[in-house]
Amino acid sequence: MDVLDRIKELKEEKNAVILAHYYVDGAIQDVADFVGDSLELARKAKETEADIIVFCGVYFMAETAKVLNPNRKVLIPYYKAGCLMADMAIAEEIKEFREKNPEYAVVTYVNSSADVKAVSDICCTSANAMKIVESLDAEKILFVPDKNLGSYVAEKVKGKEIKLWSGYCPVHQKLTPEEVKRVKEENPDAVFVVHPECRKEVRDLADFIGSTSQIVRFVKETDAKKVIVGTEKGTIHQLKKLRPDVEFIPAYSEFVCDQMKMITVERLLKALEREQFEVHVDPEVAKSARRAIERMLEVR
Repeated sequence: MDVLDRIKELKEEKNAVILAHYYVDGAIQDVADFVGDSLELARKAKETEADIIVFCGVYFMAETAKVLNPNRKVLIPYYKAGCLMADMAIAEEIKEFREKNPEYAVVTYVNSSADVKAVSDICCTSANAMKIVESLDAEKILFVPDKNLGSYVAEKVKGKEIKLWSGYCPVHQKLTPEEVKRVKEENPDAVFVVHPECRKEVRDLADFIGSTSQIVRFVKETDAKKVIVGTEKGTIHQLKKLRPDVEFIPAYSEFVCDQMKMITVERLLKALEREQFEVHVDPEVAKSARRAIERMLEVR
């Protein structure tokens, strides 16, 4: 039996749901029950009625699914699939900052560990970060861990002091303005869409800035026939399905999250067959992290 057919069969047998991020391999996106960005996947994880959640993404995403579903079995096909940006923030340092600066509210990007979420006031994603910051009464914000997304929010939200953590996504950080200018010169009729995890000098060259899901919606409606994509190449798989009439050009040739690509169809099959690599979060950590995540989900 074909690997993908067997995955579908096991999914039905075990009442499992497969959630996949846009950055994983296209074959996994095709077999998943839902493909989305961090915000969409967090909402789907909370809404699911499945007995088993198989999360095809990096570890912090699977942790979030577990935090929102403490009584369900959450599996990740490759438990070492990590996120360097998430690793750039640790809970102990944030707790120390809070003790010294009690006037600051801590807004944490969901690209972070459960431990870090647990010492935060509220979480956000790239899709709702501005709305989250605007929703808070606090005039001073510590934005953790992505300095690029945080700087984008600071540009857009007036009347608040936003202090940035020093983290970043290495995959998005690699995109330079010089590379963007070169690709734009080669494709003068293309529009350039970019994720706010990219540095400011790159964002300043964009025709559209948005989260992965917002980029998908923009592409769905654009009249352009060429789009330079300033985010991870896995997103192009969904964009091509939506708009086969459009040519999609990666903003740089190696715009790839190696960790996301560690989730393979073979590992997905093993996760379902063996129910292996179950995700666990300490109950006390999960309780505090859930409060920060659910507070985010309440903001519409």
